[in-house]
Amino acid sequence: MSRPVAELEAEIRSLNSDDKTDLIRVLLAELDGPVETDVERAWIEEAQQRHRQIIDGTVQPVPGDRVFENLRARLNR
Repeated sequence: MSRPVAELEAEIRSLNSDDKTDLIRVLLAELDGPVETDVERAWIEEAQQRHRQIIDGTVQPVPGDRVFENLRARLNR
């Protein structure tokens, strides 16, 4: 028989911050499902390529605040 959710919640709330963080990570990973290694590898390759482009000067990075300004402007049309 499973424990009532309220009982689990009370126990979780009594955990320290680090233990709560660990628990959240584990639960989110479980909800996300198994890691797709091909997807993970593709993101790593993309990040490496973008980094090389910035280092080589073939692209110019955009400051984060400008990115968010542009997004807000596009969303508030």
